[in-house]
Amino acid sequence: MTVKTITRSYAGGIVTPELFARFDLTKNQTGLADAINFHILPHGPAANRAGLQYTLEVKDSSAVTCLIPFVYSTTQSMVLEFGNLYVRFHTQAGTLLEAAQSITSATNASPGVFTKVGHGYTTGQWIYWSAVTGMTHLNGRYLKVVVLSPNTFSLTDLAGNAINTTTYGAFTGGNAARVYEIVSPYATADLFALHYTQSNDVLTLTHNGYQQRELRRLGATNWTFTALAFAPTIAAPASTAAAATVAVGATTNYFYCSTALASGTLEESYQSPSSAAANNKLSTAGNYNTVTPAIVTGAVRYNIYRLLNGLWGFVGQTDGSALIDDNITPDTTKTPPLADNVMAAVGDYPGAVGYQQGRRWFAGTVNDPGRVLATKSGTESNMTYSIPTRDDDRLSFRVAARQANTVRHIVPLEDVVLLTSGGVFVVASAAGATITGATLDPRPKGRIGASNVQPIITDTSVLYGYDRGNRVREFAYRGDNSGGYGGRDISIMAPHLFDKYTNTQMAFTQAPHPTAWFVRSDGVLLGMTYVPEHQVEAWHTHATNGYFESICSVPEGSEDVLYAIVRRTVNGRTVRYVERLHSRLFATLTDAFFLDSAISYNGAPATVFTGLDHLLGETVNVLADGAVVRGLVVGPVTGGIGVTLDEPASKVCIGLQITARMKTLPLAMETQALGQGLQKNVNKVYLRVHESSGIFAGPTYDRLKEVKQRKTEPYGSPPDLVNEETGLVTSPDWNAHAQMCVQQADPLPITLLSMVLEVALGG
Repeated sequence: MTVKTITRSYAGGIVTPELFARFDLTKNQTGLADAINFHILPHGPAANRAGLQYTLEVKDSSAVTCLIPFVYSTTQSMVLEFGNLYVRFHTQAGTLLEAAQSITSATNASPGVFTKVGHGYTTGQWIYWSAVTGMTHLNGRYLKVVVLSPNTFSLTDLAGNAINTTTYGAFTGGNAARVYEIVSPYATADLFALHYTQSNDVLTLTHNGYQQRELRRLGATNWTFTALAFAPTIAAPASTAAAATVAVGATTNYFYCSTALASGTLEESYQSPSSAAANNKLSTAGNYNTVTPAIVTGAVRYNIYRLLNGLWGFVGQTDGSALIDDNITPDTTKTPPLADNVMAAVGDYPGAVGYQQGRRWFAGTVNDPGRVLATKSGTESNMTYSIPTRDDDRLSFRVAARQANTVRHIVPLEDVVLLTSGGVFVVASAAGATITGATLDPRPKGRIGASNVQPIITDTSVLYGYDRGNRVREFAYRGDNSGGYGGRDISIMAPHLFDKYTNTQMAFTQAPHPTAWFVRSDGVLLGMTYVPEHQVEAWHTHATNGYFESICSVPEGSEDVLYAIVRRTVNGRTVRYVERLHSRLFATLTDAFFLDSAISYNGAPATVFTGLDHLLGETVNVLADGAVVRGLVVGPVTGGIGVTLDEPASKVCIGLQITARMKTLPLAMETQALGQGLQKNVNKVYLRVHESSGIFAGPTYDRLKEVKQRKTEPYGSPPDLVNEETGLVTSPDWNAHAQMCVQQADPLPITLLSMVLEVALGG
């Protein structure tokens, strides 16, 4: 008996083997047994992932390093490389450099000696070479400085090997630009516990072991760390003068203070010192006090307060000129701001930070892990309050629960969501309006706690790791018709991807395909195509010749780009590289980028390609003008470290091989359990593909056949991309599963739309 089955979509992603018998589930009609280096697209196809573009080695490959995103406009973003006590900056697969300086001369020696009067370098700094003439081996290379004198230096490569310039040719000019970096307070052991949030050009960072800090971008190469102090941004008046105009009669002592209001924001300062006593009897007609605040730079107005029954009450406002108090009744419902000395000592530093409703929120200190604080409304760091309280005062409250919960994350959704070690709390206004001290209403909305890994915030949901175990949970605002907020386990269909592992970092790319990314503790990168409004949560795995250790995403152009730190072993040395997931969009096959730790070339036809120092000794593949070249070893070539091709090419991509594999679920149909308990063989497979080339399929990964695609293309040119259904007679393999494997091991694209299996059923 022969039957045909079709899979029209792979939007179910990877499904655990424990569900292979559940062919009643919708996911089992669209799921896969394997999807390695295949990206499941939201509308159903499966496409092999693009390659990782080499950016630069981290400063110290011997230590774990962490990536954090920084987005400061719709067109500009940075990836921050946090290492041991330093930060470097990357963008568009490049690294931020200082202004280049012209190097005067160089010797042909071992090592070569370079001269630049007052070069300003220190030993160990990295410089990038460009516009070098004569000694062209240096062009496009990052090298380390060894200072010999204030005017001379030699160089090593990034592995520490001295640069021998004996055979380089005579140096006739060139520029060197230092890699820009700044000193950071954070040590290696604490990098992955950093939490952060951003507003404009300011990144706020928190960690229980460090005073909270801001990283500010003041210019392209002007970034600063500043310890965050919680106080008004405008200074208090130094003094307040009070003079009495006294009529005849008994007198009373009147005391005054003043505050300054900042220009633009009208943020109010702390109060000035009390004035000296003004002796007067204001109830007597004609008597008055003249009150004058000290002028404060940046102030536009001043509030004047008078002491009444031990409480300062508002009596008026002035532009800095004198205020006349002719027996104004002080308004004691409006008093000067009071200081709250919070988060100022070891044990009181917050671990969580976020923004919501014009306030910056903090929580999760060691000494008070359930306390939540939010700045005065409309301010970044003002923690003042008043007696009696006012709606714009700073907020301070504790999460009340049956157990002591540490607030780990502050998430801005429809309301403020607090992810704690023991559950989820939503902080909303009891009146449904702006949150104030009088109206805030924190309520528990879930009993599953969160890990310390910074969560993913999407359009209407947050994805976070479990406090215990290693699953991924969604918490989302469902809307009024479904009861507000709710949570669910979105890893339930593929628990085998998480069991026995932990997730160490998460990131999210919105465009071109919404995808959540997770670094697993074994160095595998997990992806989940995530479009909840269409019930798409498709898991896929990604591997490379190394280990993924850190990820982040930033917008670049029309796409969100995933950056990764990948730990590799190259030429016997452990290295950590910053690499960028390349766009999968390409105009023609010659523009395709499907290799890892790869570089590309676009220029005049050539056979020798350098710039591969980072892959010295490695076996690489090449896509040269659309043709695949396999198995070249990177080594010394004319002009540097690289490879040599037999034929010239003008568009070239060179890097490590990516093997993309996908495998269908065991064949089963619910009707009369068709196929269950029978031996089966796939006689033929029909693959419908889009813009694909180099397709291999078969019953197992070691029994694959190539789909023949060349038709009328000229000999010696790459075959055209396939955009149709194509059939393949597969290798026979009688078994109980009738699964089909598809593989792409060349730097070529494959997008699989559907698969029809012609299956023979035995007894």
